[in-house]
Amino acid sequence: MGSIGKRLADNLKSKEFRNYLLSTHFWGPVANWGIPIAAIADINKDPKYISGKMTVALCLYSAMFMRFALKVQPRNMLLFACHFTNEGAQLIQLSRFLKHEFSTNKEK
Repeated sequence: MGSIGKRLADNLKSKEFRNYLLSTHFWGPVANWGIPIAAIADINKDPKYISGKMTVALCLYSAMFMRFALKVQPRNMLLFACHFTNEGAQLIQLSRFLKHEFSTNKEK
């Protein structure tokens, strides 16, 4: 167990890891995590506040960036994870929006 910890510590101290922490390959996805976190936080809020157009746009945006994250070299799995999470959260929001807008028991 000690050798695993030592290897992890050595990797964290390496020049490659420090360069990664200072790159847009790291900070871009970290900054993007605000979008899925906000969508997840809003899941229990009233669906009347959901913008259908914006939710569809965010679904398309995340789908395109998931593909980009896999195609860019080296692959950016942190970016992929962020947009995969956002895609799921936005699809939940979209289903809530559609249910709210088109439910048969909608009050007039």
